[in-house]
Amino acid sequence: MGNRPKVKKVVLAYSGGLDTSVILTWLKEEYQCEVIAFAADLGQGDELEGIREKALKTGASEVFIEDVREEFVRDFIFPALKANAIYEGYYLLGTSIARPLIAKIQIDIAKRTGADAVSHGATGKGNDQVRFELAYHALMPGVTVIAPWREWDLDSRTALMEYARKHDIPIPVTKEKPYSSDRNLMHISYEGGVLEDPWMEPDESMFTLSVAPEQAPDKPEYVDVEFEDGVPYAIDGESLTPASLLAQLNEIGGRHGVGRMDIVENRYIGMKSRGVYETPGGTILYHAHRAVESLTMDREVMHLRDSLVPRFSELIYNGYWFSPEMEWLKKCINETQHGITGTARMKLYKGSCTVAGRKAPHSLYMPDFATFEEETVFDQADSTGFIKVNALRLRIQALAGRKKDK
Repeated sequence: MGNRPKVKKVVLAYSGGLDTSVILTWLKEEYQCEVIAFAADLGQGDELEGIREKALKTGASEVFIEDVREEFVRDFIFPALKANAIYEGYYLLGTSIARPLIAKIQIDIAKRTGADAVSHGATGKGNDQVRFELAYHALMPGVTVIAPWREWDLDSRTALMEYARKHDIPIPVTKEKPYSSDRNLMHISYEGGVLEDPWMEPDESMFTLSVAPEQAPDKPEYVDVEFEDGVPYAIDGESLTPASLLAQLNEIGGRHGVGRMDIVENRYIGMKSRGVYETPGGTILYHAHRAVESLTMDREVMHLRDSLVPRFSELIYNGYWFSPEMEWLKKCINETQHGITGTARMKLYKGSCTVAGRKAPHSLYMPDFATFEEETVFDQADSTGFIKVNALRLRIQALAGRKKDK
């Protein structure tokens, strides 16, 4: 295609699967350029096994595998947690929040290696193409972005496999799955294939991080999560690094069937899609954080912060992590988290995650004021004037309405 830009070196976000294995070869063939493969270790476990050898065998000139698990949790998941970020009431944004970090490291590698282009394996129908590319342009203005799924005519898995065979690309030997999945420390997402029928219940064999709630232990488990200024740092009195803390909560929550979610969501590009998610650790943190906030955050600050949550969550979902409005919102959210220090005791049982207790050294909850028993710190008669003043506008509106009716 004559309109293609001339590219010397491209950094490819590489997973080692069929798609990106084909893309690596396709980039070399179509753009006549050097291809650097990059994979981010976000906690996807054995999915990275052998990935360096695969990339080199497929023709990558260099391979970068970056362990960014601590940065992922500390600088991306925890800021989202401070905001209680949740998209359309259910989705804790596990895939969305990973994309800006992948893009950030990819651009860093491009700058270090003198690459003039970046590429990804996201399709032209989904959210990820937007998330990756908005980040690329924000972090490296003028970079050439190559999105093969929007260029080539390989429009099916069969076509990809035929291309791989024709070009002697080692096809990953994996168990065939009737859906696609994406895993990191925050969650696992499943979509496509058999899940495209929103009436069909997911098969139990699909789930990876959690047991079925029906098969979870018959005895509840309690876990204490400690926070300082809105950031979780310890479980049951043991201080942990961000990544270790989330990994441990994933294990604890998973064995009780916590964090499963099945939703139909609105993609930024304009269509609806059905997604199934496992987010055991993130679900525990979300409810634990809100529990500590309930003791320690001023009412008006909380209500104002809560009004920002839908917008904050949309910015993450739609790919605007590196935007001026997100920077402003993060500063606002951070201000609300001063003093959000305390402990939430969570009860996990058969898929449920409920608050069993909460405490804070500087709690705004004071029993002397809130008690229904006899007390001397609050004169209940004061409420008469308070109600009268707040009812004034309602009385005036009603009186005006009566005059109008006449």
